[in-house]
Amino acid sequence: MVTGIGMVNPLGLDTSTTWEGLISGKSGIDYITSFDTEQFNTKIAGEIKDFIPTDYVNRKDARHMDRFAQIAVAASREAMKQSGLEIVDSNQDNIGVIIGSGIGGLNTLFKQTKVLLDRGPQKVSPFLIPMMITDMAASQVSIALGIKGPNLCVTSACSSGSDAIGAAFELIKRGDIQAMIAGGSESTINEVCISAFNALNALSTRNNEPQLASRPFDAEREGFVIGEGSCILVLENLLHAQKRGANILAEVVGYGASADAYHITQPIESGAGAARAMEITLQKAGLVPSDINYINAHGTSTQLNDRMETNAIKAVFGDYASNIAISSTKSMTGHLIGCAGAIEAAICILVILNGIIPPTINLTHPDPECDLDYVPNTARQAKVVTAQTNSFGFGGHNSVLIFQQYNEA
Repeated sequence: MVTGIGMVNPLGLDTSTTWEGLISGKSGIDYITSFDTEQFNTKIAGEIKDFIPTDYVNRKDARHMDRFAQIAVAASREAMKQSGLEIVDSNQDNIGVIIGSGIGGLNTLFKQTKVLLDRGPQKVSPFLIPMMITDMAASQVSIALGIKGPNLCVTSACSSGSDAIGAAFELIKRGDIQAMIAGGSESTINEVCISAFNALNALSTRNNEPQLASRPFDAEREGFVIGEGSCILVLENLLHAQKRGANILAEVVGYGASADAYHITQPIESGAGAARAMEITLQKAGLVPSDINYINAHGTSTQLNDRMETNAIKAVFGDYASNIAISSTKSMTGHLIGCAGAIEAAICILVILNGIIPPTINLTHPDPECDLDYVPNTARQAKVVTAQTNSFGFGGHNSVLIFQQYNEA
């Protein structure tokens, strides 16, 4: 059961602001402000605006945390506040943390590499390693909140956030733990990251129109727009949530994963691996394709991914695929890498709760090969009982989550 959601991302510093941006079709993409982009092919990204770390952690701790860990603590505090779950001596051993990150503290590594080259090895910070490694979002949340159960990081590229939620769901389902704080966090908008993705020809270079650059399923798409953010869910078993009178937002009913075993960056164009993950999730959830009302697509705005995902959905859902409302909210947030699956899982829950489907903005020239209902440009009111989110990552990772409206018996 999901009882809390917390978000920090290019559309806002909390869930309500983010949701308002999503349903109004607002773009969080703009010119990069964190460094001088004059020499770079890509000059745009989805940066978090007006984030003040000391609003969430004390000044000393903030100095010793990479930004991806800072925003994870911020999102976790919001999620915990909404859930009403209090950490006390009697329950702290039965609550855990799993936060996925695809890249981790690259900002810190980059800065300290410059220190090494400019000032020598004696000037490298002793905090480099504990700020850089990908498990530090989970660890810092555990420390900040006093959570003493399982404390893990999942790293599966752009599937990290969804895999973290899936792993937390499975731990609770097995009876190993009562509640989990789970999600994803990523912040890598810096010179080395933009250079590296440009070298792969992966990023959009539509620099003259930042808000129009992320355009999933559009014929004029030419790369993804990187973003930064964190999204955290509070998951609990039903009895635990009921016992404390929690407001249950939605139920996790299925999680499945697969590997393409094909290529380090490219998906199989047929979508066979992605389709297999969807089929596994439906089977584990005890559902049939026609039970799905909405899909939050991985929808990266790259040529290969968007065609592959369309093919995979058609392979799994057959003729029913054309009846499913599908949208890519990356058109507004950008691609949050290790956080992507987590925020898109949370968006599925908000769709179920509010009966509004966020659009895929910038879909003005539909790609004939991406011919499903991608809810173009304008939000749509719809009753959604069951929602699915897809996440696919470099290395051939495929992860799928299904959420359902909770009905108290």
